[in-house]
Amino acid sequence: MGFFPSPRGADTGADQNPYVGIHAVNIYVHDQEKSLRFYVDQLGFEIAFDARLPSGQRWVAVAPPEGTAVLALVAPRPESWEVKLIGRTTGVVLVTENVVAKYEEWRRRGVRFLYTPRLRRVQYQRLATASQPSEPPPVWGGIFVRFKDLDGNRFDLVGFDAVSREIEAQRRRAAEKLEAERRTAQELEIARQVQARLFPQGLSPIETLDYAGTCIQARQVGGDYHDLLDLGRGRFGLVIADIAGKGIAAALLMANLQANLRSQCASAADDLKRLLRSVNRIFYENTGESAYATLFFAEYECATGQIRYANCGHLPPLILRQDGTLEKLDSTCTVVGLFKEWDCAIDERRLFAGDTLVLYTDGITESYNAADEEFGEQRLIDAIRRHRGLPPRSLIASIVEEVQRFSPNVQHDDITLMVARRQEV
Repeated sequence: MGFFPSPRGADTGADQNPYVGIHAVNIYVHDQEKSLRFYVDQLGFEIAFDARLPSGQRWVAVAPPEGTAVLALVAPRPESWEVKLIGRTTGVVLVTENVVAKYEEWRRRGVRFLYTPRLRRVQYQRLATASQPSEPPPVWGGIFVRFKDLDGNRFDLVGFDAVSREIEAQRRRAAEKLEAERRTAQELEIARQVQARLFPQGLSPIETLDYAGTCIQARQVGGDYHDLLDLGRGRFGLVIADIAGKGIAAALLMANLQANLRSQCASAADDLKRLLRSVNRIFYENTGESAYATLFFAEYECATGQIRYANCGHLPPLILRQDGTLEKLDSTCTVVGLFKEWDCAIDERRLFAGDTLVLYTDGITESYNAADEEFGEQRLIDAIRRHRGLPPRSLIASIVEEVQRFSPNVQHDDITLMVARRQEV
């Protein structure tokens, strides 16, 4: 309707390519409410806008359901010269693919027509030139009819052969677009279901560890990943990762990394550095040059509570000790998948009874509110402290609720959390 500049105009600048659009065509009427009912109830138009101006005047307009033209219904003051414009030929031409059908429909609704639909054919003569001899003139055919509104304002209703063909072509294109969107949505739903199966499907009991995890995706599929891997001999792998990028591409890389980790755990579970070097090499070989992932991998030993871990460029997981002190597990190496030659350092911690380990992705800390403030690490730490007495699953739910309350608008990134608490032996 032309109320605001187009995005393209904003990019190029108003001086270079100013936006131009039709705002509305004025139709002068005696009574806006009665005219509004005529256009809506009898012609089937839709209300484009209906508001009160600061002056107290009513600003109301209608538009055909399949068109973009807007007719503003103006009730001029009795003393104004515009009163003379009521009940004249408007010059407005409405187009339809079937004039006869629309004529019959509107006539049944009480619309006054000046005559029945008429066939007209117009020939346009091309000028002959030396290089382009004269050709038989093309015939441009159509059906015309004229009607009045309540105030006698006259409109033309027409149907052109070329317009009818274009309308049919537009409908085919619209149907094809809807079908393509339906197939895309269906394929995304299948992808979402497949990816959901890549996350842990059940909480296998671990004798000395109570744990839980969740991933709330910003789109149907995403690039966050968390897992619990059985490494044998009373050891388990706690994993969280964040693939660079979003959407389908990130989801495919996430699936690649998950399969990579699980297959390597079967052959290199006794040597954490060798396992991660293999993961990096395969991820590097199977992906493009700009693909990478941040990754945290912790090997937990049930009997002792010992944790051996590598933080590959990931946000530092947090350990909240039973006595209230907090420790951060900072990076020990760079991200995986970006470099062919890659190595990592291994660090160690120990979980004691009541200690809580929290792993998370930046979808939590980088959630922002209306003031463009991030949720941040400190708010996360405060939330963990507030809800520390809850079991891991409830602790996760409470943290997610705080994040969503802080950032209630559209979620821009995947939110992934894992919580593990050492139990009494």
